Amino acid sequence: LISKRLADRGHKPILLIGGATGRIGDPRPTTEREMKSIEEIEHNIKGLTKQAEDLFGFEVVNNYDWSKDINFIDFLRDYGKYFNINYMLDKDIIRRRLETGITYTEFSYMILQSIDYLKLYEKYNCTLQIGGQDQWGNITSGLELIRKVHGVDTNCYGLTMPLITRADGTKFGKSETGESLWLDIEKTSSYQMYQYFINAEDEKVIEYLKKLTFLSREEIEELEVSLNNEPEKRMAQKALAREVITFIHGKEEYEKALRMTNALFSSSFNELNLEEIEEIFKNYDKIEVELGSNLLQMLQDTKIASSKREAREYITGNAIAINGEKINDIDYILSDKDLMHGKYIIIKRGKKNYYIGKIK
Repeated sequence: LISKRLADRGHKPILLIGGATGRIGDPRPTTEREMKSIEEIEHNIKGLTKQAEDLFGFEVVNNYDWSKDINFIDFLRDYGKYFNINYMLDKDIIRRRLETGITYTEFSYMILQSIDYLKLYEKYNCTLQIGGQDQWGNITSGLELIRKVHGVDTNCYGLTMPLITRADGTKFGKSETGESLWLDIEKTSSYQMYQYFINAEDEKVIEYLKKLTFLSREEIEELEVSLNNEPEKRMAQKALAREVITFIHGKEEYEKALRMTNALFSSSFNELNLEEIEEIFKNYDKIEVELGSNLLQMLQDTKIASSKREAREYITGNAIAINGEKINDIDYILSDKDLMHGKYIIIKRGKKNYYIGKIK
């Protein structure tokens, strides 16, 4: 979002897609990245380009366009001669890998990214490269290359931003945690995104508001007061979810996510369509139920209750709800009128335990 902030103040951002560097992967602090297939890389390039153009409207360039025609001899003569091995070894990301070992492919990544900055300067008059703080070594190497090629007085700059992390220090991203938030709504729905941000950790939510939204300083400070004085209201988290989803997917998708969340909270599902019900309960336990069966017996058969006695206690204690309606009749028989959209029965036990019944 730093590019969007700069664009709003008159700058012209150029978003770089790593069609070339993505073929080898940047060095990780611990191990070498798994090589992706060319087909997967091309697929990712198309997706990233479309997202960047649709979401921000910025110019997008692919470093494969200027890297693909550099042969190995030219690579060494035109670029390799400018890189001192001792200088490269002193970079933090390289130094951390020396004990465990680093391949020449990973070691060369710094040169490729430096060439990117040189080409952006030459082709587009780009004088500022921005990246995460873990890219500081690569960005400064690019600055060094530009000045060696075009003179020490060349005015180019580098800017790094603190990485967005969870409270435990891990970065956002699948390679670190095995899970991801995607900009593509087909991969991360607005409802899933809402659930993620509404559950943001108290100690991180103000940082996220500063980095991921365009709220004013005064608005964020007001939310911080609410967070400190009444954290149970989660006003900061709600504002974070609203701002991020509205920016990425629009107001309608935000309102849809909010409506689905409120339906789950209040156990009021009648206004939801089949697709929304399936989205909400995608990761909940699914059980098979049979129409015409006794609710008491079904609770025991599906292990919602550990015994018939416990099932009876649940029912008579108003702890069981079908599609949001409390059921306290131990002789209740499940029928087709209990089906939502002719397909599911939503069973709730207690305050938070949901089970999705599908007909046998």
